[in-house]
Amino acid sequence: MTTVLREKRNSVNGMSGFILAVLLTGISLVGCTEEKKTAVPLPPPEVEVAEVIQRDVPVYQEWVASMDGLVNATILAQVQGYLTKQNYKEGDLVKKGTLLFEIDPRSFQAALDEARAALAKQQAVLQTAQANLKRILPLAAANAVSQRDKDNAVGSVQSAEAQVLASQAQVRKAELDLGFTKISSPIDGIAGAAKAQMGDLVGTPQARELTTVSTVNPIKVYVPISEREYLQAVEKSKPEKRSDADRASFDLILADGSTWPQKGTFSFADRQVDPQTGTIKVAILFPNPENLLRPGQYAKVRALMGTAKDALLVPQRAVGELQGRYQVAVVEADNTVHIRGVTAGERFDNLWLIREGLKPGDRVVAEGTQKVGNGVKVTPKPYTPKS
Repeated sequence: MTTVLREKRNSVNGMSGFILAVLLTGISLVGCTEEKKTAVPLPPPEVEVAEVIQRDVPVYQEWVASMDGLVNATILAQVQGYLTKQNYKEGDLVKKGTLLFEIDPRSFQAALDEARAALAKQQAVLQTAQANLKRILPLAAANAVSQRDKDNAVGSVQSAEAQVLASQAQVRKAELDLGFTKISSPIDGIAGAAKAQMGDLVGTPQARELTTVSTVNPIKVYVPISEREYLQAVEKSKPEKRSDADRASFDLILADGSTWPQKGTFSFADRQVDPQTGTIKVAILFPNPENLLRPGQYAKVRALMGTAKDALLVPQRAVGELQGRYQVAVVEADNTVHIRGVTAGERFDNLWLIREGLKPGDRVVAEGTQKVGNGVKVTPKPYTPKS
């Protein structure tokens, strides 16, 4: 009896498993069917498209530049002595001839007095020799004295005259040394920080420099340009190729991003190319009426090199760069994207000049370039530049 009940229970369990398997299979089939019904193709991605702009644009070039004074006068102590006065305020504008420093003059005044005394002594010797010669000459004419006495008298006068000249030179030297105790500015300009303090011994090989005075209006701005840029500039400056429209003008862009209100003018090019950098130094002068610009500042110089006629421009956001190569996503007439390599030129505000690879009327993807690839269909919308 027990055996019969066990067989019936197993039969019921087997039937239940079979029914459960059938139900699960049906549910799975229904799910697949519903999934197939809901799977629909994705719409083409929306992108913002800009049309290539064609117009005349100014061509600029920029260089990192450093400023220097038009004239930089290093003020040195010409004589050795102790510094007693500083007569200017550091950083002030000084005029030519302004007294800057004074060195203790007492020893130099004493040397001058000694030189003058030596001169007076030699002048007295000369007068005596001249008087002696004056007496001997009539006697020599009457053969009352020997020729040797006459020659000695003439030689004494000449020797005394030479001694007077030497003493006069010593007086002039002493006067110069005394004058060097008052140190004045040789130019108009900004006086720098003093490099010696009151009481310092100056004029020694280790302590000759006292300060520097720089003329900063106009201020000189040095720009290093490549040999290629230099040769192009020389070629462009030839009389038969030069025109007012192509004449370069210079803007100075300061460290805070502001543009100096005064335009710069070319001054000169250095005599040689730096063999280490392959650049030649060019000097540009900028008016600096308020002396705001100072030597040692860094800035950028931007030059208007000319005008690019009928230049092709696209938004900068439309241009991608990969390993030094530039490319854009061009949207064809059927809204299919084609990735095209281009040659990029200068940038103007938020636009980029394209030298090769595009033509007027082409449409490029300006927003959404990450969504597209070669052969991808897109839904184009007009590009709206972000402010």
